[in-house]
Amino acid sequence: MGKSKQAEAPILENEAVKELLALLKENQAQGGRELAAAIGQVADMEKQLAAAVGELKTMREDLAQMQSHPLKTALQKSIITLQDRILALRDNLAELKAGIIEGCKNALADFKARGVAALDGAARFFHIKDGLESVRDNLNQSIGIDEKAIAKIEAVSTEYHETGRHLKNIGRALTGKEAVQEAKPVGKLAKTIEAPYKAELSCLRAMKKNVEKAIGKMARLEQAAQKKPPSILKTMQEHKEQAQPPQEKKAPAASRAER
Repeated sequence: MGKSKQAEAPILENEAVKELLALLKENQAQGGRELAAAIGQVADMEKQLAAAVGELKTMREDLAQMQSHPLKTALQKSIITLQDRILALRDNLAELKAGIIEGCKNALADFKARGVAALDGAARFFHIKDGLESVRDNLNQSIGIDEKAIAKIEAVSTEYHETGRHLKNIGRALTGKEAVQEAKPVGKLAKTIEAPYKAELSCLRAMKKNVEKAIGKMARLEQAAQKKPPSILKTMQEHKEQAQPPQEKKAPAASRAER
């Protein structure tokens, strides 16, 4: 299976991943539960990203049916920008998946060479913490951009309605009517413009929760590996060497002249 095929297929459907997860569960390997959970978080991120891609597809279809309008052009530009960022995240996630699959293959090879004992150290084959942190950083950047875009849209809408309120109050004053005190809330137009940003923002925030959980799992595995006690076999060998009495030096053989 090529890299592109591996990137497209869900991580939990990969044969190497399925085989290793089954072995870790069956043998209750040390750190196996944490490792399986981290891979599960990546699988959840796949689903959330797929949902975002689906939402963008629906938006494009809705826009295609919309009549020519300045709003249509603005929304098309927004969706193109969102699509580019979603695709960049998908590439980022594909690299992370490739690292997990490679780690599973290496752990399985070690298992076949050394047996069940090798499973306790399976986590050392997964150098994915940096990849997870890279995904998190990209998510933070995209979340920040979406939040600023939504805030700007709402600020412009508020300013527009505030200006309208002032103009309306001038007319009401001229006719002797009481002034309107409150401006209208965010209008339908602003809600339509910010809809694609909010849809993506919801997806990105959900992905961020999962990636942070996965980072926490891998961090705990690293700490556990550093504190891992020496193997029983190694400890027994050391005690055996310490228990052996020091060997006495042999006296040199006497010469014939001395006999």
